[in-house]
Amino acid sequence: MDTASKQRWQESFQAFLHPRVITMLFLGFSAGIPILLIFSSLSLWLREAGVERSAVTFFSWAALGYSFKFVWAPLVDQLPLPFLTQKFGRRRGWMLLAQCSIIAAITGMALIDPSNGPSSLTYMAIAAVLLGFSSATQDIVIDAYRIESAEISLQAMMSSTYIAGYRIGMLVAGAGALFLASAFGSTKDTYDYQAWQGAYFIMALAMLVGVFTTLAIQEPISNRTAIVSRSTREHFGFLFMFAVAATGFILTFYHTAEVATSMTKTLSARFDSFPVGGFLVETFRLGLGIGIAWLAATLVIWSGIVSQNMMQETYIAPAQDFLKRYGLSTALLLLVLVGVYRISDIVLGVIANVFYQDMGFTKVEIASVVKTFGLFMTIAGGFLGGILSVRYGVIRILFLGAVLSAATNLLFMVLASMGHNLEMLYLVISVDNLSAGLASAAFVAFLSSLTNIQFTAMQYAIFSSLMTLFPKILGGYSGTIVDGIGYSNFFILTALLGLPVLYLVWQAGGLLKNHQP
Repeated sequence: MDTASKQRWQESFQAFLHPRVITMLFLGFSAGIPILLIFSSLSLWLREAGVERSAVTFFSWAALGYSFKFVWAPLVDQLPLPFLTQKFGRRRGWMLLAQCSIIAAITGMALIDPSNGPSSLTYMAIAAVLLGFSSATQDIVIDAYRIESAEISLQAMMSSTYIAGYRIGMLVAGAGALFLASAFGSTKDTYDYQAWQGAYFIMALAMLVGVFTTLAIQEPISNRTAIVSRSTREHFGFLFMFAVAATGFILTFYHTAEVATSMTKTLSARFDSFPVGGFLVETFRLGLGIGIAWLAATLVIWSGIVSQNMMQETYIAPAQDFLKRYGLSTALLLLVLVGVYRISDIVLGVIANVFYQDMGFTKVEIASVVKTFGLFMTIAGGFLGGILSVRYGVIRILFLGAVLSAATNLLFMVLASMGHNLEMLYLVISVDNLSAGLASAAFVAFLSSLTNIQFTAMQYAIFSSLMTLFPKILGGYSGTIVDGIGYSNFFILTALLGLPVLYLVWQAGGLLKNHQP
């Protein structure tokens, strides 16, 4: 190796010691803590508290904030916060607010015993929604901070350390919370609320890593003068529109609860299937809520409260650019592919921890095999997917990832027939997480290739939101579906859901092959 090559390698390794790069490790940790406290850790807590599977999986909807974050991303991007923006800056102010909200939400969840009846579950759901919303907001700000805080040459290193920190945070919130709850005395047979309360209190304290990091770092220097030129009236008009739309969505769900219950019973009797009736009713209910929110926002825009130019630059221009570059038919196919690519993994993942517990695996076994060992397999799959994507092309590995993601779900059916078998669990987690990591690496590369650098933040926010929206909605019914058809048939169903994805990837590959956006 010549001197010049050695010097380049040395410079690359030294880049990992850059303060901005190290900062992303701690911010990644902060971003990785909340998500599993809504999904897997919370699902086990609720099951130990005696909550039915159907209700447990509905809690996965609390993370829908991640799927709708593109809606309020412009608000976070442009709205100054009283005192916080002036004291800490635009990015750090929002980051600090989001982190404090996350701590408040986790603490709120710790103060609620879900075994106390329906009212406690309602309060737990409210706290979980706050956690999902606050966590998604933190993600928006951290992404913006990462892009603005360092030159292009450091972006790859910053992304690497961010992902590493994120995975460590997930490990702490997943395996760590389970180990703590178990060590404090809660088991499947002997539920102990104080054990889970202590575990969640410690998770709230872990978020102080993010808070201290935010206080220690410097605000990035942004060259985006458009932010400064916005008037206070425009900012508050935008905030008002978002508040009205969100209120419309929440009130729709609140006032349709009793009607939805009645309609579910009627349709379930007609279809002789509770999962089908519940799915149809809740899908309609969600669509109605989105429609009301859209109508409310439209009325506010028509009233002149919101700046038309601001709406054009924020929402319309990025969408128009995407449609113009790819054409309507290709753009729609790509959006459908983005929306369903991870459907097999996500729908199964919502109920996975409950399945492990029902198979007789202890929290310590789940934490050791699924969370810790599985995490390393996911990281290994990510590296493998990146290498193969460079060698053979993103579309080919995207197709391979879709095949593996669907096929590996059938291994869960084998595990369901074997019951508590630790060796089989290791095999299932090895194959499933390795394939998931491979598919995710190819998918992220695919999403990045679809964005225009002029609208990277908004377009990527749309893609990253869309990719989990429908799978999470469907995943909310996974417990109900399992109650109706059993685990084995459920795993076959999740594998079949992946078959249309293969066709979409094949179609997308053909359309993009000769397309130059």
